[in-house]
Amino acid sequence: MSNLLPVADTAQVRRYARDLFRRYPRALTVAVGLHVLGALAGLVGPRLLGDLVEAIRNGEGVGVVDKLAALIAGFVVLQAILVRFAYLASARLGERVLARLREEFVDRVLALPLSTVEQAGSGDLLTRTTRDVDALSRCVRLAVPETMIALITVVLVVGALVVVTPVLAVSLLVAVPILVVGTRWYLRRAPAGYLKQNAAYSTVTDGLAETVEGARTVDALRRQRQRAERSDADLSKSWVAERYTLFLRMVWFPVVEAAYVLPVVATLVLGGWLYLRGTVSLGQLTAAVIYVQMLIDPLDRLLGWLDELQIGGASLARLLGVEDEARETVQAAATEEPVGTRIEVAGVRFSYVAGREVLHGIDLTLEPGERLAIVGPSGAGKSTLGRLLAGVHEPTGGTITVGGVPLGELPLDRLRREVALVSQEHHVFIGTVHDNVAMVRPGAAEEEVRAALAAVRALEWAEALPDGLGTVVGSGGQALTAAQAQQLALARLVLADPHTLVLDEATSLLDPRAARDLERSLAAVLHGRTVVAIAHRLFSAHDADRVAVVEDGRITELGSHDELVAANGPYAALWRSWHGERVPDPFDEEAATAIR
Repeated sequence: MSNLLPVADTAQVRRYARDLFRRYPRALTVAVGLHVLGALAGLVGPRLLGDLVEAIRNGEGVGVVDKLAALIAGFVVLQAILVRFAYLASARLGERVLARLREEFVDRVLALPLSTVEQAGSGDLLTRTTRDVDALSRCVRLAVPETMIALITVVLVVGALVVVTPVLAVSLLVAVPILVVGTRWYLRRAPAGYLKQNAAYSTVTDGLAETVEGARTVDALRRQRQRAERSDADLSKSWVAERYTLFLRMVWFPVVEAAYVLPVVATLVLGGWLYLRGTVSLGQLTAAVIYVQMLIDPLDRLLGWLDELQIGGASLARLLGVEDEARETVQAAATEEPVGTRIEVAGVRFSYVAGREVLHGIDLTLEPGERLAIVGPSGAGKSTLGRLLAGVHEPTGGTITVGGVPLGELPLDRLRREVALVSQEHHVFIGTVHDNVAMVRPGAAEEEVRAALAAVRALEWAEALPDGLGTVVGSGGQALTAAQAQQLALARLVLADPHTLVLDEATSLLDPRAARDLERSLAAVLHGRTVVAIAHRLFSAHDADRVAVVEDGRITELGSHDELVAANGPYAALWRSWHGERVPDPFDEEAATAIR
């Protein structure tokens, strides 16, 4: 199972929720004010109804009765109008709060280091951006305003009951011990239960995403049964987690439901006894019973939505956990500017898992404009070193600096203007061809985007699309070939204009003809830049300025091709082995020119 992203603690969640609503003081005041007025209008009815009972009992005239009945009807209409506008105000406030939260969350997600996402797994992040955001959306739009309304109503109803007949308000105390004990029991267990439930759901999503992404491999190796068993195991854990939260609700809900009924019974018994003794009037008793009855609905909504608030709180904690992880990256950003483009690697160590180092004390200096090839046997740490140089991972020991500034302290947008990784992986985003290229510089002019496409030999086919550069590509849009998708990625690099590129077999997954064409595009991107080529095929090492041989996580040789061949060390052995097993063909010669 992947290491899940962190989760914020309860204090952080409460502080963030308070701060979020405080950003809209006027909207919050209007919403609360309208709900208070609506609740007050609703409280007048029972008091007038008590007066109406007294008037009929005392034989008052028809005019008095009609007047009281008209007043009751008027306040009912007024309450309906106020409640309508109160709900509208709450909905507007909720949508504004939710929009702000979503925007901040997206900003933080985009600021997450790629290494963090890889370690956590895509399933956890996907669950947070979908299921947790949806749960929080329901909480903000419905649970928060409904809870606020219920609280206001409960406070005002209790206040009205105390004003009408303080002695009958004592009957409410019957429910207090039950509600307090039952709710405290629930709240001590619910947050952890819902966090565990959401984490289990992340594991399910992670497993399903992994199965879908590797569907061809699963089919080729006939591992369908194994993947199905993995999904069943994940679903079983999720079922256990959800069964626990269901158990909490099944205990808590019946307890609070019983607590609603007891005050009504106690009011009738106590009120009837006091009426017979002449302590309270029939009108007071009628109003008191109605007020106590009125408490059932807001209490039911309050405690019912409290469960939804626990779900929303758990979701918010998971979303804030992502923000905390991203905030650490943002706060670590250096304020000083790099001086020059020299990259220096000093004593760098790295491990994916604590206690198991992949790289051991790497020292290396890259001069501006240099071509460096990194070679070595499979599993030696070549790609890991390349990803460290590109800022994808941060070293667990030692430093990597560009222009004297630690690479890991550069803001992400600045980092990608310094160093970029070109791999065999590429992605076409949903949007136009223009937007796919300009995403690295949203303000780029049309001429700059066209120039970037032309530099990688992509402008011709891009203009030939149905709507030219305005053609929508990506999922559901115009289909692009693998070579065209890679050319879009290279055009982004031209527009971003980093001074250093790390190449990790950017064309290895393409067919020879497409790869040959793309190598020409790649040559345009590499011109005038510092290049680090992870050389799985040694023809690229032959034409590099220097070659670094990586074995068992260490650089064992460093020099030019001719120097290392003459030294008759590990590189010479690799060169003889590679050169003896295959005869260079025209494609190899053409590809080799890409890093010249």
